[in-house]
Amino acid sequence: MGAGKTATTLMALDQLMNDSFEIGKVLIIGPKRVIETTWPDEIQKWAQTKDFRFSVISGPAKKRKAAVWTEADIYLIGKENTVWLVENFGRSWTWDMVIIDELSTFKNPQSKRFKALRSVIPAAKRFVGLTGTPTPKGIPDLWAQIYLMDRGQRLGRTLSSFRQAYLKPGQMNGYTVYNWLVQPGADKRIHEKISDICMSIDEKEYATLPDLQVIDQLVDLGSDLKKYKAFKKEMVLDLQGDEQVLASNAGSLCGKLLQYTSGQIYTENQEVATLHGHKLEALTELMEAANHEPVLIFYWFKHEKDRILKSLHAKGFIGLSMEGKYDIERWNEGTLDFLLLQPSSAGHGLNLQSGGHLAIWYSLPNWNLELYQQANARIYRQGQKEKVVIYHLMAKGTIDQDMLRALKKKEVTQRDLLEALRV
Repeated sequence: MGAGKTATTLMALDQLMNDSFEIGKVLIIGPKRVIETTWPDEIQKWAQTKDFRFSVISGPAKKRKAAVWTEADIYLIGKENTVWLVENFGRSWTWDMVIIDELSTFKNPQSKRFKALRSVIPAAKRFVGLTGTPTPKGIPDLWAQIYLMDRGQRLGRTLSSFRQAYLKPGQMNGYTVYNWLVQPGADKRIHEKISDICMSIDEKEYATLPDLQVIDQLVDLGSDLKKYKAFKKEMVLDLQGDEQVLASNAGSLCGKLLQYTSGQIYTENQEVATLHGHKLEALTELMEAANHEPVLIFYWFKHEKDRILKSLHAKGFIGLSMEGKYDIERWNEGTLDFLLLQPSSAGHGLNLQSGGHLAIWYSLPNWNLELYQQANARIYRQGQKEKVVIYHLMAKGTIDQDMLRALKKKEVTQRDLLEALRV
């Protein structure tokens, strides 16, 4: 992450289009915000690519169709429109090179977007995948990504053959397998199989990055910790009056416990009930200590966004929740005290390193390593000139700490893969 994938790809496109004349039209698929902001900005930033004609395929269907028919060198489309593109233009495919930015978002072979793209990739001469987080949940995530690049030559033409060769069933109920584990030594065999078409670049070898400090800021819930533990045990939380919050299963309980630590929770009627203000107080203290240095704040639940905005505005801090390109520009200009980001909607590809070097996790991203790493990489990347400090606000003795331990454990598997594919 942050190692210059976008710029490197554009340099390669310049050679393939203008030097060797091997390709004519390129389709780039990626997260919506990245497609609409990062790629156009990067194309116009580099001298070698400023003359590239590009067309952004977004908006209503009529506008998207017009963008497809626009004469250009590079066509940019959000991953959410992949199925639409294939259904409408699959039979008249004109792109001889396909690039997926954040390839790991296509890791699910059962998804409609994977199946749609799978049907048209034979029409492309070249296929390139870019990602800084290839295996956020482990080796089983790799098959679909590699298949899009080689049509199954290296890891098998079907998911079942991949599982038979490299995986073994984990948790099962009869014939139903809930998760797959890696066979002993399979990770090394996979690394060797894909090493000829995959490479990993460590940003630290090619760019001088400032120091990074990660601080676990423990938050004491006081007497509210007792209520938390009772909720965790009984799966029932009593609110004011006769209202209750019920967790029907373990998955539901995890989400509700995470809300509890944040200080607010959704009721059965989807209204917001306030439980405490411990994390909000800790956030305010960190903001005051920052002394108007811009701070990136990551939140998970919508009620957190609303509460943080209201609280910090009331205390005189200038900030907003990121909604579009204008908000990114304001952040990078350094005119804000804080910018609120939801990792699942803004965790990939955005360049925010010019606006600040401080970040606070109000709530971690629900066990998702990819979103966690991608969000941090918005400010800790090439172009950052200051020491980066990232805070985790964690309620002591709660699911917050469990989640951070799980994220660190997942990171080990991904790091092994990246090390094996180093250039």
